[in-house]
Amino acid sequence: MKYLVLSDTHGKINRASRLYQEVGDFDGIIHLGDNEGDARALESQLGTDVFSVKGNMDGGVGELHRVLETEGGKILLTHGHREDVKSSLQRLLYKTEEEGCKAALFGHTHEPYYGNFDGIVLFNPGSLTLPRAGRLPSYGILEIKNGELHLSIAYCQWAEEGGNSPKKPDIQGGYLKDLLNNSDRF
Repeated sequence: MKYLVLSDTHGKINRASRLYQEVGDFDGIIHLGDNEGDARALESQLGTDVFSVKGNMDGGVGELHRVLETEGGKILLTHGHREDVKSSLQRLLYKTEEEGCKAALFGHTHEPYYGNFDGIVLFNPGSLTLPRAGRLPSYGILEIKNGELHLSIAYCQWAEEGGNSPKKPDIQGGYLKDLLNNSDRF
């Protein structure tokens, strides 16, 4: 199984739609909030399964947290604002452990992140539409192979809307990224 992982699209789904159709052979989409309505629009437009949670900008009813059962283990989906991920990832790590999950996928910061804490992965795809700190637009890829979760962050150089298709992604993640994010373990 292979999923496109998105967060913080904030009402702008053109890039996500093009990416889904042109770059990958995805089996579905995981949308981590801000704007949950975008998740419903993508589901309708693309005819694919979209697993989503509410973000801090999503009023009304909906799930703030969701546990996705996969062949690779349980995955916590959350936007991250309730766990205060802009200040620290500690609460998110505890929530992930409490739910018995192998990974937590979150958004809210608009900045990509991959970290492995004693076998628990915390992963943020960043934002395709509103990246922060001068970063390129980014998204995540979740692949489940042979009972294992494989997460990576991809960056895109985008042509203006209506221009050329996006370039193939520059994918980052995995063992080396994990070592760099946890350099105190050397």
